[in-house]
Amino acid sequence: MGARRRSRGVSLVGLLVGTAIGLLVIAAAGTLAAAHLGENRRLLADARLMQDLRTAADIVARDLRRAGHWGSAASAVRSDDGGAALVNPYSAIASAPGGVDGLVYRYSQDAVENQALDRNEHFGFRLRAGVLDIQLGEGNWQALTDSTRLVMTDFTVEARSVDIDLARFCSAPCAAGSSRCPPRQQVRSVTYSMSARSTLDPTVRRTVRGSARLRNDALVGHCEG
Repeated sequence: MGARRRSRGVSLVGLLVGTAIGLLVIAAAGTLAAAHLGENRRLLADARLMQDLRTAADIVARDLRRAGHWGSAASAVRSDDGGAALVNPYSAIASAPGGVDGLVYRYSQDAVENQALDRNEHFGFRLRAGVLDIQLGEGNWQALTDSTRLVMTDFTVEARSVDIDLARFCSAPCAAGSSRCPPRQQVRSVTYSMSARSTLDPTVRRTVRGSARLRNDALVGHCEG
């Protein structure tokens, strides 16, 4: 009888306890693995979102620097033949049409300047339905960001201008009360901010801010005499 008692296997209670401990270990390991996978997924979503936002911001900054380019900029203060100064047809910067966030601007693409705003010389950026659009020609808006990768939640732009007096370049002084003389150089810049959330993980949200100095300064007014 004593030998029988010593040779008996695991009891039912012991088996249940062992099974419970094993399940707890498996559950803990599964939770840890799920948390690790979730963190990797979040980091991947964050990296992709930042890459897409920075790419879009670089395109915005590079194209904004072209705003106002004009092949006859030297004639803005006074024309070469001594006549009236020419007006830059590409200098305007305005809010995007349709009541959406963004801006529109222009720059010349003429091999030989024709002094006219053509249909292919309209550009801009706008936020519409979670997508950042770019304008490549009048009315030709195309998606710049991929809606399957990110949802744009904000796009804010602000144009700034500082005037520099150019009276010292005029051969004659301005008439008293003149509204056009002296000419002024407008040093312009645009600050922008764009925010988005990832479609891979909607909890991942990022914002990119920057500014672009417009390389083609606008000239306002002209010399007299």
